[in-house]
Amino acid sequence: MRMYDLIEKKKRNESLDEAEVRFMVRGFTEGAIPDYQMAAMLMAICFNGMNDTEMTQLTLEMAHSGDMVDLSPIEGFKADKHSTGGVGDKTTLVAGPVVASLGVKVAKMSGRGLGHTGGTIDKLEAIPGFRTAIPISEFFDIVKKTGIAVVGQSGNLVPADKKIYALRDVTATVDSIPLIASSIMSKKLAAGSDGIVLDVKTGSGAFMKTLEDSITLAGKMVAIGNGAGRSCTALITDMDVPLGAAIGNSLEVIEAVETLRGNGPEDLKEVSLRLAAEMLHTAGMGDAGSCYGMAEQTLKDGRAFETFKRMVAAQGGDPSFIENPKQFLKAPYSRKVTALQDGYVGHMDTEGCGIASVLLKAGRSTKEDVIDNSAGIILHKKYGDYVQKGEPLAELFASDETLFEAAGAKLLSSYHFTESAPEKKMLVYARVSRDGTKRFD
Repeated sequence: MRMYDLIEKKKRNESLDEAEVRFMVRGFTEGAIPDYQMAAMLMAICFNGMNDTEMTQLTLEMAHSGDMVDLSPIEGFKADKHSTGGVGDKTTLVAGPVVASLGVKVAKMSGRGLGHTGGTIDKLEAIPGFRTAIPISEFFDIVKKTGIAVVGQSGNLVPADKKIYALRDVTATVDSIPLIASSIMSKKLAAGSDGIVLDVKTGSGAFMKTLEDSITLAGKMVAIGNGAGRSCTALITDMDVPLGAAIGNSLEVIEAVETLRGNGPEDLKEVSLRLAAEMLHTAGMGDAGSCYGMAEQTLKDGRAFETFKRMVAAQGGDPSFIENPKQFLKAPYSRKVTALQDGYVGHMDTEGCGIASVLLKAGRSTKEDVIDNSAGIILHKKYGDYVQKGEPLAELFASDETLFEAAGAKLLSSYHFTESAPEKKMLVYARVSRDGTKRFD
């Protein structure tokens, strides 16, 4: 078998069989296939796509290129969720404890933030003492004890994906839906959960800007998950507006804690509960309506909050910060960004809001950047709100006041105003399962 022949085959828009996909992935991972040939294959896939069988095989080969986490020592159904990334997205900190408090195990491996999107691991590490790198045996013990643990991806997990993604990054093939789907799902399959709920974001702050592209990506990932023998569904959720009011690690943990106490912003609460209900439904706990009711009750009676607090303590974090979030380190400087005109907020460039937070050092431009956990943004006005000239749109927080000028200008340019009130946006647009796509009115 020759890589040249496989490139030629895909160039002609023909399907690769299981043996050919295996040869390609293993050969490239082991160094037998050079970068220039794999780059040609990636571009051929970018132009001609892959069918569901090819994508599933590519995903499985990447997943099996390194360690596969075996969660069988943990009894019961193990549910996972994955977000495609957004701004202010701290739903794992809410949905995870909700689900765990109802007896469904959540043994989750999460990532760090890069660019305008935040990462769950970065948020959790804002809690003093919280450990995200722990031995696998301790990871299992914490899940058995508290029902949930969230750790960073460690060990030799999906090395093929790491190597292929690095090549995609420099060959303009990052935006290929089959390659995005297989990259995400290879990590989810390697992580070992029984059920996977995908939170596919859509809008100005999402990787997929349009609803149709988001549904297409969700459909591909759901097909891969079910094709690999996992129970897999997706919700398409809004990221045309930042989720919640807080952007930045400590600020987002504080907001998540408020939501777990039954307070918090309504949009964050609703999306978190919808995701939690989907995870519970995937675990066989009931239909979507009854699962939503169960999830909502855990916020009202404090079970979800107590579960989160136990997880924090078990992973070395100081639970007093969860009891009293006012203890979190506050940025020494703050500045308000005010409106330059009257009007309704008719559109928000959510990616721009995320970039503004990065300019405050609340996120990373490169993997080597050090994050300031106290930095970030609190949004006072969002989509649909009426604003008068001079009224605060948001407040910026930083440890270096020289950062405010650029960050403030970027945030202000992310607000667009209209004379009349805009139409109300949905928070959840659709559900994608192996049975197809159900759009919500």
